[in-house]
Amino acid sequence: AGFASKSTYLFGKADVQIKLVAGDSAGTVTAFYMSSQGEQHDEFDFEFLGNKSGEPYIVQTNVYSKGVGNREQRLYLWFDPTRDFHSYSLLWNRQQVVFLVDDVPVRVFQNREEETGVPYPQRQGMGVFSSIWNADDWATQGGLVKTDWTHAPFIATYKNFTIDACEYRGTSTACSSPPWWDHPNYASLNGKQKLKL
Repeated sequence: AGFASKSTYLFGKADVQIKLVAGDSAGTVTAFYMSSQGEQHDEFDFEFLGNKSGEPYIVQTNVYSKGVGNREQRLYLWFDPTRDFHSYSLLWNRQQVVFLVDDVPVRVFQNREEETGVPYPQRQGMGVFSSIWNADDWATQGGLVKTDWTHAPFIATYKNFTIDACEYRGTSTACSSPPWWDHPNYASLNGKQKLKL
């Protein structure tokens, strides 16, 4: 199950508040992500890996650029994401992609394309998506713990889904007027944000 934006976007911010699946959610993945289409797609992922009752949730982030991912990073959330709604945001501009949880940066992917040759996602419009699916071949303890279907349905609840971004209309120049996310304040994290990262 899932939902998707009707439009695609090039740079901006997408936010959603999610209350994750409570109880035994082992084997499930709840995702909030941006993605373009095709083999050379770009993508930014929040993936919330289900767990056995009482174990902490792990959030896995990933970045794809020109179809290449393998940039997974995992962290434990510092709260129980099943008890209340929490905000998950993707801020994307020409300098960086910032993954935020309750406005706290948890990951940054910087544009180093000119220095390193590693492609930066900046040429393809991306839709905004969320979904929940069975991934018990890998999601919980490397696939050792399978989905217990007697605990279905697995329900994640969403609210306050917002997109403040440049709608993509087929060329990157359609998004060339300077919006707020291109302000120098958003070119990198400030000192306070870096301490929280």
